[in-house]
Amino acid sequence: MLRLFPLIFVAGIASAINLNVSATGGNASSPLMYGLMFEDINHSGDGGIYAELIQNRAFQGSTEYPSTLEPWVPTGGAFFTLQNTSIPLSKALPTSISVAPSSNSTNGTIGLLNPGWWGIEVKPQKYTGSFWVLGAYKGKFTVSLQSDLADDVFASLDLPSKSESGKWVEHKFELEPSVAAPNSNNTFILEFDASAGALNFNLISLFPPTYNDRPNGNRPDLMDALKDLNPSFFRIPGGNNIEGDSYHYPWRWNETLGPLAERPGRPGTWGYENTDGLGLVEYLNWCTDLSITPVLAVWAGMYLGDEADHILTAAELAPWVDDTLDELEFILGPSSSTFGALRTSLGYREPWDLKYVEIGNEDNLYDNGASTYASYRFSMFYDAISAVYPELNIVSSAGDYSAVGGSGTNNPSSTDFHIYTRPDYFVTQFGKFDNASREHKTLVGEYACVQGNLDEVVGVDWDLPRVPWPTWVGAVSEAVWSLGIERNGDAVLGMSYAPGFQNLDSYEWAPDLISFTADPSQTVLSTSHYVINLLSNNRYNATVPVVSDSDFGPAYWVAGVSEPGSYTFKTAIYNATEAVPFSVSFEGVDEGAKGTLSVLSAPDGLSNNALEDGVVVDVVKKDVKELVAGVGGSFEFELGNYNVAVLTT
Repeated sequence: MLRLFPLIFVAGIASAINLNVSATGGNASSPLMYGLMFEDINHSGDGGIYAELIQNRAFQGSTEYPSTLEPWVPTGGAFFTLQNTSIPLSKALPTSISVAPSSNSTNGTIGLLNPGWWGIEVKPQKYTGSFWVLGAYKGKFTVSLQSDLADDVFASLDLPSKSESGKWVEHKFELEPSVAAPNSNNTFILEFDASAGALNFNLISLFPPTYNDRPNGNRPDLMDALKDLNPSFFRIPGGNNIEGDSYHYPWRWNETLGPLAERPGRPGTWGYENTDGLGLVEYLNWCTDLSITPVLAVWAGMYLGDEADHILTAAELAPWVDDTLDELEFILGPSSSTFGALRTSLGYREPWDLKYVEIGNEDNLYDNGASTYASYRFSMFYDAISAVYPELNIVSSAGDYSAVGGSGTNNPSSTDFHIYTRPDYFVTQFGKFDNASREHKTLVGEYACVQGNLDEVVGVDWDLPRVPWPTWVGAVSEAVWSLGIERNGDAVLGMSYAPGFQNLDSYEWAPDLISFTADPSQTVLSTSHYVINLLSNNRYNATVPVVSDSDFGPAYWVAGVSEPGSYTFKTAIYNATEAVPFSVSFEGVDEGAKGTLSVLSAPDGLSNNALEDGVVVDVVKKDVKELVAGVGGSFEFELGNYNVAVLTT
């Protein structure tokens, strides 16, 4: 039975909480602290932040997910077949679609229609597209953006065919609608004269404007939602995304580079084929565009699944260690090196700024996951990487200190801790890092509140359903957890909510930080997004001690300073039975000083942001007011239950 207020956390407040904040004496805060974690789950990449509008653009397939014609639809009575022609577009993309007239469509036009990723947003802007054709045809092609619900054609263009017999020829075009479509129920159509007979098409692509106008780039609205969080790091290319499952398809960095025609794609671990249009360079450009630090994850020899051969032996793993060194040379090496030259050939002469490398993802899973990781898998990577790049911070994925390296050196390894749990349990973990290692620091690479409370304080039960949307009580408990981490910024590198994205038309996991459809007006920023936004946009350089006449609970807090007189005080209220009054004084701040108090609230703990009948419902309220310090320089204010607040001077 679920309930909202476990008695063990209920506390009343008889008088004000008096807090005296010192100017010095704390610990330096991690410059990373709040970050991003990408997982290609819920069509987060293809059909998500990666801006490509055409679904199944290159008919990529694998043993796990064979090539398919879906969701392409014939127009004009065309007949479709998938073919591996004797002349492929490339070794990476051998499969194409043959579009032929049927017996009753030899006159007029035929073609193929694509509904996009469950819709296409159409508005007055430039769309850039291209497609490849195999077969002799001297007529014209017509490309258009049309409504799927009415006869409206929002943009159309005729372009002369350049196609030749026995050769693949690329055709590029631009479409620019003059008006916006009333909804995202729109399609892309490519047609030609049926008298041409059969033609083969491949790599049919259409992009809207992208973030920072990056070719092959990202959706601007979703990038803006990330930028609003003021992130400092980005864990790429995800967690499970690097591993591959029982079919053994780990993420291969070198197969995600260069022209799209040279990228074979791969089956992801969440039920669908990935195009790998969002590849290593795109991830690193993503970091550049948001001015954040990449945390690069590399595969450590463990596949997802329970079969006997899901973990590599040391001998089998050795080539993958070499492959990681090649990847690091591509990112960090001089242009005179083999893989630095490859980077330069792709237009990136200067290396990227990489400081962190994580070895695997949750490699302590399965009966022998932890033992093999601690005994040889982690050390093989640590030793090899450290020998060439001693300045890199190498992160273990075990979540504890069972696999570490570099003890006693200037650059010991860190570890990546993941936690998915319930609100009450998050609150009990407020002090988790108070006594954590300061030598082997912790990255909290994934965290989220995924279920409601039970009668007793317990962690997540994976046999029970997760909440469909982040609830406000969950977001507040995450705030309490985050404040506990901020208090220990000298022990924790940073933290990132996971998963980050959810396509509401096709997903495997909930709850998520940001939910979306093809229509940007339907993007839902979760309650957790609001909390991270407030906390992350109010950073400080170092924590400072706080003397209090009250214990933690129901109020939890942390204080920091950026420069003399510039303080930041953060607090969250969890399960108070009445209003909580505060009296907060800052060393060196006198009567009459001004401060700004920002408070987040929601109607109740079970409230959540959502998309209902196509309309975004936003329950979070933000109040900002100016305060003036009273006698003794104290700021007086009152907070309600499930308030998250930041006071700055």
